Amino acid sequence: MWGENVRSETVGKRRVVAAGHDAGADPRIEALSRAVHRMRRALDGHPAELRDRREAERELEALAAAVRSGAPVAEELRHSLLLLAAAVGSVSALARPLVAVREAVELFGTGRRPTGTG
Repeated sequence: MWGENVRSETVGKRRVVAAGHDAGADPRIEALSRAVHRMRRALDGHPAELRDRREAERELEALAAAVRSGAPVAEELRHSLLLLAAAVGSVSALARPLVAVREAVELFGTGRRPTGTG
């Protein structure tokens, strides 16, 4: 039947895409990518003038570049997050997307190797 064939082809395509997308993908990078994208949309949609909008945009681009590199450095991510947070200040409309970026950056840990204690 027509409905079954279309559904079958669609399901098959989704599986192929999902398998190709998931193979070797780092979920931390995917989470950071989504969070940066959401923050970018929120910043672009924020109608009020922000004094440090340009700095926020630069740091979002730095985070996006780190995602594209495939091997983000935790210390650089935290530095960009700090500058981004300072740039958007206490704008409540941007608080949730900023928290999402922070949580995604935290997935990368400290970037420091533990030292022995004794």
